[in-house]
Amino acid sequence: MSVSHDDLIVIDGLIVSNWSEDVFRHMRKGGLTAANCTCCVWEGFADTMANIAQWNGWFREHGDLIVKARSAADIRRAKEEGRTAIILGFQNTSAFEDRLGAVQLFKDVGVGIAQLTYNTQNYAGSGCYESRDSGLSDWGRELVAEMNRVGMLIDLSHVGARTSEDTIRESARPVAYTHCCPSALKEHPRNKSDEQFRFIVEHGGMVGVTMFPAFLKRGMESSVEDYVEAMEHVIDVVGEDSVAYGTDFTQGHDMGFFDWITDDKGNARSLIKFGEIKDLKGIETIGDTPNLTRTMERAGWPEGRIRKVMGENWLRFLAEAWGE
Repeated sequence: MSVSHDDLIVIDGLIVSNWSEDVFRHMRKGGLTAANCTCCVWEGFADTMANIAQWNGWFREHGDLIVKARSAADIRRAKEEGRTAIILGFQNTSAFEDRLGAVQLFKDVGVGIAQLTYNTQNYAGSGCYESRDSGLSDWGRELVAEMNRVGMLIDLSHVGARTSEDTIRESARPVAYTHCCPSALKEHPRNKSDEQFRFIVEHGGMVGVTMFPAFLKRGMESSVEDYVEAMEHVIDVVGEDSVAYGTDFTQGHDMGFFDWITDDKGNARSLIKFGEIKDLKGIETIGDTPNLTRTMERAGWPEGRIRKVMGENWLRFLAEAWGE
């Protein structure tokens, strides 16, 4: 019997698209129950607050399509109502600047996930492109404790290996890689080793696998089948209860955006050049998400595994991480 995509809880662990009504409609077309949506990459406190104010406007204007999610209950409710629950998330802790009190402020306005570092060094620790990983700083330890206290999930996708290990050990709550790929299939500074996958899961964490083609085995020529293969590799390493998905969709952005996100702090040294950015073959837009379910079926996945990886794992994990 075929799995009905419409019946699934579908949660995307990371989207960083050019937000618009068109993107929100693609979320509904793709059957997304919820998504972690980036509202901070390099921005500081004021600019990130302005981004959240803009999101609040979209929630009012497009309330038939999207709704802010502060809890797992909000995500379940969105599924019942036929809307997509938006988890406001950071890909950097730059928005906190040097103020621990800002963590509570952002939690109060709905931020549920924050990545500790984005690619390079910040107050908390080192990113995956930093030439020397200094590990979690003393200030970073205070930050981890404060994020634990308020119930904000710590993301380590772009974080350096040593800083990630320090954070996993330091955190009193489970942490996640929301969007990464296995280095066993392709060596890349953004990819994680099997040992890193095991370590985070042994400490209660979750692994969201990204479909950004540059990190997959065949690079920019990768297809949805390659993506499912990457998921299967991670499942073989840590088990199907600890694997989810996080597309890293950049729908609607131009090359200027990629230059901004791949330059240190948005305007300094170039960290990496991807060349021509191509969409994953078979899932060119968020609206194509049902193709992922169908590809899992064609790969012989049982319905239970599909349900877990498409969203049930994230839902269970977020409830735990947020302390519900």
